[in-house]
Amino acid sequence: MNNPIVAIVGRPNVGKSTFFNKITGTKISIVKDHPGVTRDRIYCDAEWCGYKFTLVDTGGIELKSQDEMWRHIKKQAEIAIDTADVIIFMTSVKDGVTAADMDVAERLRRSRKPVVLVVNKLDNFRADELFDFYALGLGEPIGISSEQSKGFGDCLDEVCKNFGRIEDDASDDEVIKVAVVGKPNAGKSSLVNKLLGYDRTIVSDISGTTRDAIDTPFEFDGQKYVLIDTAGIRKKKAVEEDIEYYSVIRALGSVRRADVSLIVVDSEVGLTEQDVKIAGYVHEQGKPSVVVMNKWDVIDKDTNTVNEFKKKLDNDLAFMDYFKPVFISAKTGQRVEKTLAAAKEALTNARKRITTGTLNEVIGDAVRMTEPPSKKGRRLKIFYSVQDGVCPPTFVIFVNNAELVHFSYKRYLENVIRKTFDFSGTPIRIFFKERNED
Repeated sequence: MNNPIVAIVGRPNVGKSTFFNKITGTKISIVKDHPGVTRDRIYCDAEWCGYKFTLVDTGGIELKSQDEMWRHIKKQAEIAIDTADVIIFMTSVKDGVTAADMDVAERLRRSRKPVVLVVNKLDNFRADELFDFYALGLGEPIGISSEQSKGFGDCLDEVCKNFGRIEDDASDDEVIKVAVVGKPNAGKSSLVNKLLGYDRTIVSDISGTTRDAIDTPFEFDGQKYVLIDTAGIRKKKAVEEDIEYYSVIRALGSVRRADVSLIVVDSEVGLTEQDVKIAGYVHEQGKPSVVVMNKWDVIDKDTNTVNEFKKKLDNDLAFMDYFKPVFISAKTGQRVEKTLAAAKEALTNARKRITTGTLNEVIGDAVRMTEPPSKKGRRLKIFYSVQDGVCPPTFVIFVNNAELVHFSYKRYLENVIRKTFDFSGTPIRIFFKERNED
């Protein structure tokens, strides 16, 4: 399931950022004892009792203020309310129920989102101090102290109860979930529509048309798929102060929950720094992928055009030299069907298992061909190897001393494994674990 978004909203200076920092174990929200410090939305992945979610800190809401800064902060918080799956409404026992709290509560009731009412700064808990907060009409208030980390368990238990209302993705090994990611206006929605054969998503020359991840199941050539069309991922500084910020969060989340990603690149513009960053994110998540060079129909071509493009891709994507490129035109349909074939092949490689015997024969031959390095008179010894997992394929090599493994030798062994077994389209992981010499 894509991580649910949990937004913390409330008046200024009720302790939202302190709560956020304590829950996420970070210090990324600035905490000061005066209102208006947190102006923009800040997010971080968190987990509670096996439930994973994305927690979002927002600036305080002053609904009736006409001050320019407060209007800006209000806009951010309103977006958080509109896009969150669950809302934590934070109030302060020191202030009691204020008119501003009533205004925010009314706004939250209209949102029809699950709301967990939290009363902060209850350092010395007394149940009678919570009674007034029932007047907000948002259910039973939960008393906490962000400064002392009290009451967090009750609060998060209540938050996680609401995740059951959020539609989950059925686990089905026969269905391949494909995330379509890339910069705005690269042609992601056009590709999805062409694959589906109808206009499932809005297609426009205006970048940013797709605001959220859209899941569409379909079948092609006997294989069941779910296509996840996502919002374009912009550079952080280019993300405007609107709902697009959350679209980027969900797009990145779609990569995590997908089986394989189609990284769509505008061939007319060429591979940009942001394209490389998106590819890097997919790589870091250990996901198989296909680099889709779209709008190939508008490129002036000669006999060397494809080779020139591939050469540039090899250079810019050197960190993921296993990538599979496909040159298509979503507009005309040229070679579009090859994207699914390439995605299926990359996923098949990511799920591949190598028997321990075969793996050790290959590693043994590699060691005999190129002797392991030595350091300060000690030579690396490789005892045996096993495959520890798939998606991505993960290998554990047992050695006498992991500190003797030079990155170049690790790279050499990875290349040997890739050359022997087809792992194109997917990253692989290699770990070295020490074992005492017998």
